[in-house]
Amino acid sequence: MNNYDVLVIGSGAAGLTLALHLAARHRVALLSKQRLQDGSTWFAQGGIAGVLDETDSVEAHIADTLDAGAGLCHPDAVRFTVENSRDAIQWLINQGVDFTREEDGDYHLTKEGGHSHRRIIHSADATGRAVHSTLIERVRNTPNIDCFEQHIALDLIRQPDAATGRFRCAGCYVYNKDTEEVEVFQGRAVVLATGGAAKAYLYTSNPDGASGDGIAMAWRAGCRVANMEFNQFHPTCLYHPKAKSMLITEALRGEGAQLKLPNGERFMQRFDKRGELAPRDIVARAIDHEMKRLGADCVYLDISHKDEKFVREHFPTVYKNCLQYGIDITKEPIPVVPAAHYTCGGVMVDQHGCTDLDQLYAIGETTFTGLHGANRLASNSLLECVVYARSAAKHIDSTLDKIAPPRPALAWDASRVTDSDEDVVISHNWDELRRFMWDYVGIVRTRKRLLRAEHRVGLLQQEILEFYANYRITSDLIELRNLAKVSELIIRSALDRRESRGLHYSLDYPGLRELAMDTILVPENFANQRHFIGAN
Repeated sequence: MNNYDVLVIGSGAAGLTLALHLAARHRVALLSKQRLQDGSTWFAQGGIAGVLDETDSVEAHIADTLDAGAGLCHPDAVRFTVENSRDAIQWLINQGVDFTREEDGDYHLTKEGGHSHRRIIHSADATGRAVHSTLIERVRNTPNIDCFEQHIALDLIRQPDAATGRFRCAGCYVYNKDTEEVEVFQGRAVVLATGGAAKAYLYTSNPDGASGDGIAMAWRAGCRVANMEFNQFHPTCLYHPKAKSMLITEALRGEGAQLKLPNGERFMQRFDKRGELAPRDIVARAIDHEMKRLGADCVYLDISHKDEKFVREHFPTVYKNCLQYGIDITKEPIPVVPAAHYTCGGVMVDQHGCTDLDQLYAIGETTFTGLHGANRLASNSLLECVVYARSAAKHIDSTLDKIAPPRPALAWDASRVTDSDEDVVISHNWDELRRFMWDYVGIVRTRKRLLRAEHRVGLLQQEILEFYANYRITSDLIELRNLAKVSELIIRSALDRRESRGLHYSLDYPGLRELAMDTILVPENFANQRHFIGAN
């Protein structure tokens, strides 16, 4: 048994920020399914949106976020996040994050699609790495935080609480990839910071760990999820046979890069007056449309008309990464395609990160806060991670002393399972799932495709359940089980939304409904219990 005050599952910007805020008074266990730096935060290129310039305003940032969100953003969540942006970014600066400066010493702010002002603070084109590496160093040097790498969360532990008469989260069963054993971790508070689920799709900008673990675990523990149909496809990922999950930052378009067809013709003006600076959903659909219309494998992103020194200084990571594939972005365009990038829906939480299950919190891409609506505005994601992690930490710190430690949980029972000699089943099902999600639940959807996907994911989950019940746990099986569940939630949510809004575009329902409503799913086994968002 591993007993702590707070158990944090996930080691991205959200999880690290929360752990650092709590470590002064509480013992914290930080779980990472791989190494600490292997999550999506490390690969974030663009930056962090915030109101940092005198010509900008909170109201302008709010308006841009609401506009991108296509009528589904929660205004209170948007205002809460934007009003806390300056303090959140200042905290990162205080931790030592090296953001890019102008020659006069002021921070350089860039502009991205959907923003009306330059408000993106960044560290060249590798902001995620700068933030992540700084926070990891701080965490490793903080005595009250114990880091457990190569530990993948399996299922949350629920216990009835004598004081409230309601269930509470009491910990988590965790698979130790080094020992291949399941361990028990317990805490008075448990925090899900496990990122999104873009690995449900065949083509994605995300690293391999983005398998929706926290969303699936929270769902199995009785928590509602919302707006899972809104999967953001980043418009520009490198198209190259040897490249895997290589994102081309939106900041290129913010600095004047142009999208072109194979014949060199620009096309975005035909779809939106903002051209290349339109929100991501519009740009991704435009690229998808042109590729299908022409039968093209890709389109091209061209910044070669800009000064070579400017390009190399502002985008050193993109320049270096493309060069290794023989593409000199200062002289030639970059072949690009859309790819699954960000999960806008997730576990329902309030402004403190509280979920439907007492003592279970969730922060970051795992969650539905109401900030992103039907389409996330560029560079609001890292901001959300830090703002909500700080808010959740404050709530935990103010309430934890009143919370009794959980009762010892039962050990994991693996006495009736055997080793599998058919691991090919897992790899085959993984590939099948990601392919039909890409084909049937992608950028453009139809009801027929969605029903076909619903049928396929049901059959797949039956096979996975049988495998899970009879054979020893592996990390691949854990992730496949979670991805299949999250894919089901995405499909169900997409079927429920009979309109086209933001990231969800249906050929059967191309118009907007007059009333904008969230898609909220309730776990069947918990449909009759009352839900208490923010009841902690």
